[in-house]
Amino acid sequence: MQRWLFAPALLFAAAGSLAFIVGSTAEGDAAQAVKPVSGIPVRVEKARRGDVPIYLTGLGSAQANNSVVIKSRVDGQIVKVDFEEGQEVHAGDLLVEIDPQPFIASLAQANAARLKDEALLDNAKLDLGRYQQLMKQNSIARQQLDTAASLVRQLESQIKVDQAQIDQAQLQLNYSSVRSPIDGHAGVRLLDVGNVVHASDTNGIVVINQIRPIFVTFSLPSTSLAEIRASLRQGDVSVIAADRDGHPLGIGRLAVVDNQINQTTSTLSYKATFDNADEALWPGLFVNVQVKLRTLKDVLTVPKAAVQQGPDETYVFLVDDHQSVAKRPIKVGFFDEAVAVVISGLQPGDAVVTDGQSRIEAGSHVDLLSPEGE
Repeated sequence: MQRWLFAPALLFAAAGSLAFIVGSTAEGDAAQAVKPVSGIPVRVEKARRGDVPIYLTGLGSAQANNSVVIKSRVDGQIVKVDFEEGQEVHAGDLLVEIDPQPFIASLAQANAARLKDEALLDNAKLDLGRYQQLMKQNSIARQQLDTAASLVRQLESQIKVDQAQIDQAQLQLNYSSVRSPIDGHAGVRLLDVGNVVHASDTNGIVVINQIRPIFVTFSLPSTSLAEIRASLRQGDVSVIAADRDGHPLGIGRLAVVDNQINQTTSTLSYKATFDNADEALWPGLFVNVQVKLRTLKDVLTVPKAAVQQGPDETYVFLVDDHQSVAKRPIKVGFFDEAVAVVISGLQPGDAVVTDGQSRIEAGSHVDLLSPEGE
């Protein structure tokens, strides 16, 4: 009798368990049905209109506008150095003093010689005056008068020679003070106090480099000549100098186009001048150069990374409002390292994929990632 009572209880428990399992399964299926399907992560940017400058790029190096090796113009011993290495100097600043005593003595000697000859000239003129009076009285021979006049002329000429010697001695004394001929920066001192220098020395005392303004020399393929000359006919050609990371160091203008193409490399040399007020450019610095040829006005652009090249066409992946991908053929008129100018195939505001193209195809569903840097 007890067995029959126990059996319905077991059947009831089993039925309850089965209902619980069936219910749980139904809830799980419902949850899966409402869970959104994850898309392929990509980054997009919108096509937009704007101005695009056209550049030619090359590698250049900065060089001083003027570079002067300071040398002594007289022989003597250095008694004082009046500059610090690396110091900014100006035209006329005293750099080095050479012992002036020998030149002071030479100047004094030249002045004394002139004073002596001036005294002789004064006496000769008095004699000439006396001979002229005696000649009027026929008291002397004509030859004596001519000799006296000749002596006066000789002494006048000698005084001119004396003055030239004075000027030369004064010049030598001035040269004993070595001054900077330009504005610039002093380099490393090559000679110290106590050294004897000569006007014939090949090595200098210091090098002065003028870096405001400064030049940048660079080379471009010879095919650039026609475009650059056409730009020059329109006015100044802008040149940007940047470091290896692309950060601008200065904006200058094209100043020189070399008059001959290098036949070995088929390149042409150019020179641009920069104000360099902040001294960001330094002689010997290698820079990336961008020569601005012209500007394309109000053109449609997309990032260069969005443009894909197929076997038969150039295209981009377009993302619509439902985050679905379409493949769109386009025609590109120009592109540089950053942007591509689109002639046809897109409209302003179209969202194109810039990162993740290798994982998608037409019809793919995507998730939009935040732009890089955000």
